[in-house]
Amino acid sequence: MTSRIEAPGPRLGTEPAPLESHQLFNARHAEAYWQQATRCIDLVRRKVAEVERPFTGARPEELRGRFEAIDLDAPLGELRPALEELEHVYLDDAVYFHHPRYVAHLNCPVVLPGVLAEAILAPINSSLDTWDQSAGGTFIEQSLIDWTAERIGLGEDADGVFTSGGTQSNLMALMIARDHHGAHQDRPGGNKQQGLPADHQRLRILGSELGHFSLQKSAAILGLGYQAVMPVATDADYRMDPQALKARLEECIALDLIPIAVVATAGTTDFGSIDPLEEIAALCREHGIWLHVDAAYGGGLLCSRRERHRLAGIEHADSVTVDYHKTFFQPVSCSAFLVRRGSDLRHVTHHADYLNPECQALAGTPDQVNKSLQTTKRFDALKLWMTLRIMGADALGEMLERVMDLAGEAHARLSARPDIEVLLEPPLSTLVFRYRPEDIDLDDASLDALNAHVRTALSRHGEAVIAATRVQGRRYLKFTLLNPETRVDDLTAIVERIVAHGRAWCDGAATSPAHAAAS
Repeated sequence: MTSRIEAPGPRLGTEPAPLESHQLFNARHAEAYWQQATRCIDLVRRKVAEVERPFTGARPEELRGRFEAIDLDAPLGELRPALEELEHVYLDDAVYFHHPRYVAHLNCPVVLPGVLAEAILAPINSSLDTWDQSAGGTFIEQSLIDWTAERIGLGEDADGVFTSGGTQSNLMALMIARDHHGAHQDRPGGNKQQGLPADHQRLRILGSELGHFSLQKSAAILGLGYQAVMPVATDADYRMDPQALKARLEECIALDLIPIAVVATAGTTDFGSIDPLEEIAALCREHGIWLHVDAAYGGGLLCSRRERHRLAGIEHADSVTVDYHKTFFQPVSCSAFLVRRGSDLRHVTHHADYLNPECQALAGTPDQVNKSLQTTKRFDALKLWMTLRIMGADALGEMLERVMDLAGEAHARLSARPDIEVLLEPPLSTLVFRYRPEDIDLDDASLDALNAHVRTALSRHGEAVIAATRVQGRRYLKFTLLNPETRVDDLTAIVERIVAHGRAWCDGAATSPAHAAAS
């Protein structure tokens, strides 16, 4: 019989040889961490100080070539060349949200306490799924959930959990609404044990026609399909029309459909419009339907003493989505999902003996995984915690008020121009408009092409980054204002460039009929 010879291991009482190439974060590498982190911070400091434009205008085909020569199986071995490469492939052409002429999507500039929190949470690397992986981090997250629930007015039984963003929060809301309905049917164990009921194709989710696309995505993930989402018409201010909602509910009854949830929006992506929450809540109570409020955008109003009233009625919700990485000025990701009754979170709970055994829950161990779709959970709550402890909620509210004031002033100025068509006085901080030259008669298709060209030209020249959308099939431009340091002069300058690019396009279209089609 041949004996197996094993390589000798370390002798008892001796330490293994250091694996310097691995650069594990630990006490042995604490000094290296300090030195290298300082170099990374200095690079960011330098790049931010140098930024003159929100974006260079680089196109995908222009950046793609830089990556083709990079062999990920050939490490550079040192920080210096790695940072030089990163500067070339990323930072030189990054989109900088802090720039005052970035006014495109719901991306906010971030406050320093949130950035500093990242420097703490990343190296410690707590996972907030179980108490034995996070300890005090668990209570920081829970404290912020309780703080948010109190600001909303959900009551003493409220609970929630931090999430990756509004899409995950909305998915949780619709999953719980679905299973809340299923728990009241004569099916032991409900959907969790039995799967979808035979009549699941009758289940319906009602939401504003301007609601977030995550409603459709969630319906598909939940096995209900896009067809389960019934759009509800909006009024002249792009808010869900309560009479249209009432008609939809009556339609469900007439067609033997089962409405399981109404999703109201507190801050639509395009207009920032806030649905009439009080009236919608009354209809939901009347019909016994789950009310979810998607306040991913408008949730920051919870910090505003002056504007909090715009969320009147949110306290009646069964569940709420809040994105702190929008109007609380936090780094991505930092969001939360909250419910009026903490017991409803049982629909996402599953106990595993190796992680969160039921006996721990019965003993009172606060394992956040019991309330979450995620298992591994990043300690994103620390960012908001540091912000509240250093700046306070009032400071965040005042920052949001400043961008709302900016939107109001910009609306007044744009509305006074005969060549700009503005659709709505902003309820929050979004302006939807289009350039329409007053001295040229353009049909709808040409106006669409003109405004598409204008947006592309602004970005390509690095002058500004703005958004676009369609309203009743027609193309519009959009300013999404989330930077308290953006000024009216910045917006005026952008509009002047819009007009300049628009006039150039019109001149080209006049001399070349194919020009409009090509744009």
